[in-house]
Amino acid sequence: MFARHGASPSLVFQDQLDALDDAGRRRRLVAAQGHDFASNDYLALASSAELKIGIVEALSRGVPVGAGASRLLRGNHPEHELLEEEAARFFGSECALFFCSGFAANSALLSTLPQRGDIIIYDERVHASSREGIRLARAGARVARHNEPQAFADELRAWRREGGTGRPWIVVESLYSMDGDIAPLGELQWIADEFEAFLIIDEAHATGVFGRGGRGLAAGRDGLENVITVRTCGKALGCEGALVCCPTIIRDFLINRGRPFIFSTAPSPLMAAGVRAALRILKDGRDRQQQLQDLAAFAADCLEPLGAICHGTQILPLIVGDVSRTMMIALKLQEAGFDVRGIRPPTVPEHSSRLRISITLSVDRQIIAALAAALGEALA
Repeated sequence: MFARHGASPSLVFQDQLDALDDAGRRRRLVAAQGHDFASNDYLALASSAELKIGIVEALSRGVPVGAGASRLLRGNHPEHELLEEEAARFFGSECALFFCSGFAANSALLSTLPQRGDIIIYDERVHASSREGIRLARAGARVARHNEPQAFADELRAWRREGGTGRPWIVVESLYSMDGDIAPLGELQWIADEFEAFLIIDEAHATGVFGRGGRGLAAGRDGLENVITVRTCGKALGCEGALVCCPTIIRDFLINRGRPFIFSTAPSPLMAAGVRAALRILKDGRDRQQQLQDLAAFAADCLEPLGAICHGTQILPLIVGDVSRTMMIALKLQEAGFDVRGIRPPTVPEHSSRLRISITLSVDRQIIAALAAALGEALA
């Protein structure tokens, strides 16, 4: 069938996959097994009895599994609106908008809100979802050195000197998922105020873990007219989707102009009910947060002597460098019963392949100590 035009088009894809194999970068799906040191289910809510009760209760009162249409057609369910109202109260924002994923939320924000003539200044290590939105944006974009507020200010001053007159947008994560370090939000807020910029904070890995009642590292900034936060529901909240907490005018603009929101089937109403249940669990007590912080501190004591980088968070990367060695060590740990995954470029910078060790409430001190022993042997 393809003879007239040369080789089968599938060979183009095969060549690219072969090149990934040669570079040690071909990705494959691996089933979850062994002790969890890889997931983002930090509070172990995904399989918790409390969350299951919330889902069963929602089913019993007739909440549907699927929405059946976009929110602007027939897919807008009362559960979506209840979640958005409760989330806004919980986080202290003027309002909230529920998306089907954090990727959709970040890409919608940055492809929709910055206008022609604006400038986006983003941390060099922001998530691929933000980069996708930036790629689609009408505004210009510049990268700033990781976690260096002065670099953001310098880029903004340079843009103004060059004649930039639009609105600046500063894009950061509060807790970086591959490094485990925390953004200097106070200084970044000061810069946003000075330059009359919007500050977009991705709270994906901080929501549920930090802040009073799990309100995140940006807690207290919601409600400010120039702050937008993204709170992923598929990590510490144990569910799925993402909440954009923002001023009402931003929500209305996303509903009217945000293509990922307008043209997507609405998130599951049942999942919205699940997120509501997760927020209630957070609000009812700090036990899980404190337990996780204690476990993370114990893990730091065990793993830092082996080379793990510890920033006082639940994410402890161990930089190996070489791709093949990274994946070999990860495989040894998996074979020993510890689900640790290797992270390679382009997810992380060149020559910084690493083990991303994630601490969750699915493990205890004994298991962490056993991981440290197995890691010591694998590194030897």
